[in-house]
Amino acid sequence: MDSVKVISTSTIQAPVHNNGNSTQNQNQTIELTPWDLQFLPLETIQKGLLFHQPILSSNQNHINHLKQTLSTTLSFFPPLTGRLIITHHNDQNNNNASCSIICNNVGALFVHAKAENTTVSDILQPNYVPPFVHSFFPLNGVKNHESTSQPILAVQVTELSDGIFIAFTVNHVVSDGKSFWHFVNSWSQISNGSQKITKLPSLQRWFPNDVELPIRFPFTKTESQKKNSFRMLPERIFHFTKEKIAELKSKANVEANNQTDETKISSLQAVLSHIWPRVVRCKQPDPQEVFRYMVIIGARPRMVPPLDDDYFGNAAVFDGVEMKAEEILEGGIGKIGLEMNKMIRLHCDEKIRKNYECWLRVPRLIEVGAVANGNSLATSSSPRFDVYGNDFGWGKPVAVRSGGANKPNGKITVFAGAEEGSIDVEICLSYEILEALGNDTDFVVPNSK
Repeated sequence: MDSVKVISTSTIQAPVHNNGNSTQNQNQTIELTPWDLQFLPLETIQKGLLFHQPILSSNQNHINHLKQTLSTTLSFFPPLTGRLIITHHNDQNNNNASCSIICNNVGALFVHAKAENTTVSDILQPNYVPPFVHSFFPLNGVKNHESTSQPILAVQVTELSDGIFIAFTVNHVVSDGKSFWHFVNSWSQISNGSQKITKLPSLQRWFPNDVELPIRFPFTKTESQKKNSFRMLPERIFHFTKEKIAELKSKANVEANNQTDETKISSLQAVLSHIWPRVVRCKQPDPQEVFRYMVIIGARPRMVPPLDDDYFGNAAVFDGVEMKAEEILEGGIGKIGLEMNKMIRLHCDEKIRKNYECWLRVPRLIEVGAVANGNSLATSSSPRFDVYGNDFGWGKPVAVRSGGANKPNGKITVFAGAEEGSIDVEICLSYEILEALGNDTDFVVPNSK
């Protein structure tokens, strides 16, 4: 393994003249919602795909091909070639800032790099995610509010000795996980020969009728310069097979004595309910100590009427379950799963609207350490996102990895596994806890693909 060598950097813009199927609108301004604005102090979304070496004809150049098809794809996603505009208003109200996206086609960043002595197996084989994987991602350490000058989208294509790693860094104010993978899926379509994308993004943000735009909130230059206080911890990926997930789901619903589909504990809820007590047990807590599990709940299908499935932006809320250590350790997977299920089902249209309106009255931005910390776990992403369907013209990916952004103690990221129905769980905790999980024969077999 060796260090990453940058070969070139380019700015990729959408074509000035497009095929008429795009949503490009030069200098369009998109106002942002509370769902978007809360992410300003955090770092970006960083996800990457690992591929085996492309088999190409002698006259093909996959780097140029990726640049060209990225440009075409960006014509459908104008926010990704734009920049943020943060305005500080001179008024006595504490809500002294506003933020918008200007779709001015300034461009996205494309980095071509090489790590010629690094192999695909160097990434796949270790139990722990090798720290060098973070160097495959562009814009490390950049926070979302910095996209007033930094790109909203950056891509780094790193050539390995026998493979390719395509890393994506996207501003979390502009996109959530569902929108992120919508873009990646669309680029892979264009790169694989399609003339247009299957689903156009819906760029219209959702606001209640009486909201004054742009929304104002408290944000000062001092706050924007705050550094992350958490230390980087090891990351380990655990693979849950389709069979293991079915076993956990069945066990959870039997223990919860569920009789209706409405209260049925889902596959993901069962997996998270299986993880939580094992992590808590490793901490050897006082029985009365309170722990919290935070999850991201999608708002698109829960609104009335539902938001467009292709709504491009953030459309999700955070909430969690709090339980005492003795309840977590003694209640069983069914009790935990039922508490998670109840909490998530409460997020109907009425509750989501009330939370939205509460934010407008008292705006608050997220601090990453407040979401996941020593006594809480927080799960992001979703196994529903199409990760392994991304074929850029030389085959499907063999793995997905995330970058180093927003990785406090207790951060858990979930992905669809390579095999249909399986789930990969990336856990960021202390080495001692990850070793204990790995040595627990009733937990899972660590992913070794």
